[in-house]
Amino acid sequence: MRDFLQQPLQIGDLQLAHRIVMAPLTRMRAGPGDVPTSLSRTYYEQRASRGGLIVSEATQISKVGKGFPGTPGIYDGTQVRAWRDITDAVHERGGIIVLQLWHVGRISHSSHQPDGALPVAPSAVRPAGNALGPDFKRVPFETPRELTLEEIWNTVDDYKRAARNAAAAGFDGVEIHAANGYLLDQFLQDRTNQRSDGYGGSAENRARLLLEVTDAVIGVWGRERVGVRLSPFGTYGDIADSDPLALFEHVSRRLGRRGIAYLHLIEPRASLVSGSDVLIDEPPSGLESFRRAFSGPCIVAGGYTRQCANACLAQGRADAVGFGRLFIANPDLPDRFRKNAKLAAYDRTTFYGGGAKGYTDYPASTEEVLCI
Repeated sequence: MRDFLQQPLQIGDLQLAHRIVMAPLTRMRAGPGDVPTSLSRTYYEQRASRGGLIVSEATQISKVGKGFPGTPGIYDGTQVRAWRDITDAVHERGGIIVLQLWHVGRISHSSHQPDGALPVAPSAVRPAGNALGPDFKRVPFETPRELTLEEIWNTVDDYKRAARNAAAAGFDGVEIHAANGYLLDQFLQDRTNQRSDGYGGSAENRARLLLEVTDAVIGVWGRERVGVRLSPFGTYGDIADSDPLALFEHVSRRLGRRGIAYLHLIEPRASLVSGSDVLIDEPPSGLESFRRAFSGPCIVAGGYTRQCANACLAQGRADAVGFGRLFIANPDLPDRFRKNAKLAAYDRTTFYGGGAKGYTDYPASTEEVLCI
C-alpha cells in the first residue's frame, strides 16, 4: 500500500518532504514576560525533521490577546529574540516552522489582562465554564467588553505588527488562528457575534475581521507564506453558529480567492472520556465542501492515526495531516511512521505547565528495522 504521508508536497512557497505536520500545541511553558525559554528551544528542535512542517504553539499578538498562563507572545523584542533561537534550531535540522498568531478574545480573565481590565470580544456575551488563572486555578469566565470600531482596527494593526515580528524571528511563514472559539472565531459565529455594525449580522460581515487580518498579514508575508486555521464544527470556548456549513463555505471561498498557502481545518474527531481520548465514528464534517470552496492545499487535524491519515490522503480529502498528541510523546514521529515503529504513549497530566517532564524527556525511537 502506498504511504501517502511520506510523499512530498508544495504548499505556497514551502516545499515539504512529507505530509506529516506538527499541529499547534499549547504547552504553557513560557517564562516571565511571555518569553519562550531554552527548554522550548529543545522541544521544537527535537520535533524538527528535514523538510517537515511545524506549526508553532498559539502565540499571542498582544498583551490583551493573552488568556492562559505560560503562553508565549510575539509582541516585543525579547520574545522575538527568544523565538529566533528556536527557529534557528529548527532550521539547523532542516525543518520548516510557521508561527501561529493568536488572540483569545473573551476566553481570558481579568487576571491576565493589562491593569486587570475585562477581556474583549465582538459582543458582551459571557462564555460558559471557567478560565485558567495565572496560578493554573480555575476561575469563572467574566462577561467581556465589546470592542469598539477603533479597537477592532487597532487589533488588525496588532496582527500586522506580530506578523512583522514573526519575520524578524526567522519563521518561514505564519498561520492565523481563527479556530477554537478564540477572537476571530468569535467574530465569525453568531452565538458570540451579536453586533449590528459592519462586523456583525450577515456571514459576510462576520467574516470581515478575519479577512482584514488575512489581508494585513499577506501585506507582510505575501499570500504564499500565510495559512489560516478554522474549526467549523468545534464547540470549544462555548462557540456555535446557526448555519456553520454555509458560514464556513463562505469563509473558505473568500480565503481561497486570496490564494493563501493553505487552509488548516480541525475536525471534531476526538473527545476525552474518563481521561482517555476516543475517536468519534462519524463526526460532523463539511470537509469536502470546504475543500472545494477553498481549492488550495488543505491540512486536516483531529485525532488522526497513521492509518486513517493515509486513508484521508488516498481519498483526496486533504493534502496533509496535522498530528498533535502523537508528536508530544514521539518527537521523531515522521521517522517512526516511516519505519512503522512502535509509538510511545503520552502522559496527559504533563500537557500543560511544568518543566522538562512530559515536554522534552520523551526519547526518540531506537528501532532501526520495520516492526512486523
